[in-house]
Amino acid sequence: MKKLFIALIFACFSMGAVAQNEDITEKYSVATNSFWSNWFIHGGVTWEVWYGNYEDGRGYTKNPFKAFRSNPGGAIAIGKWFTPGLGLRTKLQGIWGKSVWNDKNIETENKYWMLNEQVLFNLSNLFCGYNEDRVWNFIPFVGAGLARSCTYNRYAMGLSVGILNEFWVNKRLAINFEVGWNRYESDICGMPAEMGSGIMNHPNHVYAEVGVTYNLGKRRWNKVPDVDAIKALSQSQIDALNAQLADEKAENERLKNELANKKAEPTVKVEKEYVTTPVSVFFNIDKDKIASKKDLVNVKNLADYSKDNNAKLVVTGYADSATGNADYNRDLSQRRAERVAEELVNMGVKRENIKIEAKGGVDTLVPPSYNRRATVEISK
Repeated sequence: MKKLFIALIFACFSMGAVAQNEDITEKYSVATNSFWSNWFIHGGVTWEVWYGNYEDGRGYTKNPFKAFRSNPGGAIAIGKWFTPGLGLRTKLQGIWGKSVWNDKNIETENKYWMLNEQVLFNLSNLFCGYNEDRVWNFIPFVGAGLARSCTYNRYAMGLSVGILNEFWVNKRLAINFEVGWNRYESDICGMPAEMGSGIMNHPNHVYAEVGVTYNLGKRRWNKVPDVDAIKALSQSQIDALNAQLADEKAENERLKNELANKKAEPTVKVEKEYVTTPVSVFFNIDKDKIASKKDLVNVKNLADYSKDNNAKLVVTGYADSATGNADYNRDLSQRRAERVAEELVNMGVKRENIKIEAKGGVDTLVPPSYNRRATVEISK
């Protein structure tokens, strides 16, 4: 058992090293999905071994492949990920077993099942950040449960710990390799609680499993919009609008004074020029769906101006050059611009008054998420 603990500790430190060396271009938070998302089912075949402290001094070999102590078995499980790093599963395993406590016959059949509730920790996501395209996930787990010996018609409580490795073949299917350890009360093997030594007997169950995982429902996690970045850019737009309003107020005062001094002159219609800075609409990474409908509030002002004055608008799409190649970013920026143009048409702007431009991937703004946008402005 000491060797098992040493192996678990070594594996955890190894994952820490991998986490520090992995090339992460941008870490970000994810939104909690609905209850019906991120469910999965496991199924696998196992090689299961029983041993315990009641074997001490009896000269039994500890070899897990000896016929008197090991047998193949099976396992199924169902579970759910509540975050990219934390999940729960209910696992049922067992069928055939060999108890080794009987002095008269160390190869004693013991059919059984064990049902455990386990907490899963995806260290790949916890240490390295969520990556929906990651192939290998390293997942230690701990839990507790109930087991029953069908041979002896007895029940026992126990604890479990282990490591699950998932290797994803596609977005739905993964190949699993799992090793684990369960520690139960003596009832699971049908033995006495004590065998004359005064020490309580605790059977240990070690297994290795190969199987598959299949994801049910939605698997990916949505990125949380970069609220701070959006707020910062929105504030700069507000400052620009305030400055514009101040200029217009001054212009109104000038016109008011001019009209007061020329009461006798014919009334002259004064048309004011609408001075504007580009209004930004933001998108999540690799998406052409508008991240927040609040961005369309300022766009509505431009749409109203265009309708009232038959003015032409320019919609320019961008992507961040830190992700994706040039051709893909050009297409993505085009789709983002077209999405904003559709919103303008829905607001009543004539389609022929909208010009679309796609700039592709750029790095003009920092952080990179600022560049995932489309801008709207009045054509000069």
